[in-house]
Amino acid sequence: MLTNQHVTSGGRKFKCTLANEEEVGAVLVGEDPLTDLAVLKLNLQERKDKELLVVASFGDSDDLEIGDYVMAMGSPFALSRSVTLGIVSNTQRVFAGSMAGVDEMELDDGQRTGLFTQWIQHDAAINPGNSGGPLVNLAGEVVGVNELGGGSGLGFAIPSNLARKVAEELIKHGEVPRSWVGVSLKPIEKTGLEKGVLVNSVGRHEPAWQAGIRAGDVIVAIDGRPVTVRFPEEVPPLMKQIADYPIGSTVHVKYERDGKPAEATIKTARLKKDRGKEAAFRLWGLTGMEITEKMAVDNHLDSTEGVMISGVREGGPAGLAEPALADGDVLKAVDGQPVRSLDDLVTLYDKIMHAEPLPKFLLIQFDRNGKNYATLIKPKQDKDEDPPREVPKAWIGIDTQPVLKDLAEKLGDPRGIGFRITRIYPRTLAAKSQLKVGDIVVGLNGEPLKPRGMQDAGLLARQVRRLKIGDSAHLSVLRDGRPQDVVVELERTRITPDEALHDQNRDFELSVRELTFFDRDENRWDEDVQGVIVSQVEPAGWAGLAGIRTGDLIQQIDTYEIKDIDTYRRAIETISKKQPERVVFVVLRDQRTQFQYVEPDWKPIAGTEMARIKDRKETNQVKTKE
Repeated sequence: MLTNQHVTSGGRKFKCTLANEEEVGAVLVGEDPLTDLAVLKLNLQERKDKELLVVASFGDSDDLEIGDYVMAMGSPFALSRSVTLGIVSNTQRVFAGSMAGVDEMELDDGQRTGLFTQWIQHDAAINPGNSGGPLVNLAGEVVGVNELGGGSGLGFAIPSNLARKVAEELIKHGEVPRSWVGVSLKPIEKTGLEKGVLVNSVGRHEPAWQAGIRAGDVIVAIDGRPVTVRFPEEVPPLMKQIADYPIGSTVHVKYERDGKPAEATIKTARLKKDRGKEAAFRLWGLTGMEITEKMAVDNHLDSTEGVMISGVREGGPAGLAEPALADGDVLKAVDGQPVRSLDDLVTLYDKIMHAEPLPKFLLIQFDRNGKNYATLIKPKQDKDEDPPREVPKAWIGIDTQPVLKDLAEKLGDPRGIGFRITRIYPRTLAAKSQLKVGDIVVGLNGEPLKPRGMQDAGLLARQVRRLKIGDSAHLSVLRDGRPQDVVVELERTRITPDEALHDQNRDFELSVRELTFFDRDENRWDEDVQGVIVSQVEPAGWAGLAGIRTGDLIQQIDTYEIKDIDTYRRAIETISKKQPERVVFVVLRDQRTQFQYVEPDWKPIAGTEMARIKDRKETNQVKTKE
């Protein structure tokens, strides 16, 4: 199955939904970021339906003409099996920058794409979720792979002739071997030149540099074949021509420098990866990446030794260290053990996190902007402390807003400086009193209440707290411009969300807190509604990938009813011991019950896992679970 590399990037588990709505697991065969293509292989043994699969066939993208009708297929915004219709508006689209150069697009930070691509531009609507879906002609043939939308109805697809060759290489080798000479090229339009292609830049230590080629040279022939590149769309085919040479080939180049002819022989090298492999070190709260030669050059590093930090989880050990680790840092050693590669760090991580007991601190040495730092991280986090609770004090079950001079006049009574009741909480003593929403409280027990600004918004509540629970408060109120006295019995303050007991689970990357009186009121939940509220969820964590959101009320986990923090903790602890393949969370969202299916990966050590995708939106045929 062919799709975009940016859909599969960083994924560990894949599930593909077929045309008959059957869901089948898949494994990654190979990825090619430079063309943003990837191939997956379906686990056909999982299929219950043994009928033969319907297979799409490639058409010839070179036959496309401007004005031809095409259809874009995919799952825009997760709307599966969608088709849109449009026409081809350009068959050789490239993205030109200043001076008619060709811009290098990036999929992720530092990962180039499109070096060899002339995109098919069309106006069949594509949106997030269409990525990796086919662009189809009216004969039902795949003539492109949709990659990106450019706004204003524009879409861009990778031509099928390029996609087919890349897919074949991925299936055969797991990658696309390419030659590289280390130059970027610019067309000669507006340069005053009549022939050739301008060498825009040359990487130091690259084959072209070693052969004597420099920026500003004009290449006029390659292996005896004249070269002239006038327009930006002619650059990718020439780059592909060079890349298609067998690795280690000898290329004879004729060029001109300052108008004088010269020749050079270049021995091609293998085109190296832009970005290295990535791994997650979950219990340390970071992800790390191997350092490629390109990354070393781009980041001004002396060598490729070490591991570059590519992500730090907020609130995790790496993020709480002093100084904290950050993206771009190069990790050099752990507890005095050198880290020369990603494999070294994985080995150290596995060893340390399997040790009994775990060390209290780990010494991490890392480089940042040419400076060497040392910091400490805690491999085992301290138990989360519940927030302190305020001593119960007197309270009136109302919410108010301060009424200042200008607002009082606009409300029709200059005397009405005080506190306007915005809500009377149900199931409180205030609800049984004569108070009404809209009343303006101007005095308490004979003392006037005069807020001077918004900083006095809590004045009434503070005055009430000085009284005793069970006493009666005499409120002077203005109602429709008429003064009234209302007596309210004082009750004890209610626990606020900030004071609620909470729990953080690092497996599911989920934080919850107990349900409070104010949560019930805000959501209009009855007293018999029980559970714990999701206060934070990591989008790329197990719970986040399953669709659990902040604000959900968890009422059941598998067969365990969740009434409060204690029952939640017991349920999570039991499930962590059993380690089931699937965990069902029953949540109340607004007024609707939702069933969310979590698929944990219970590996005890996460260092050997690929890093999780960060909040990816793609929901095409491929669903990346981690």
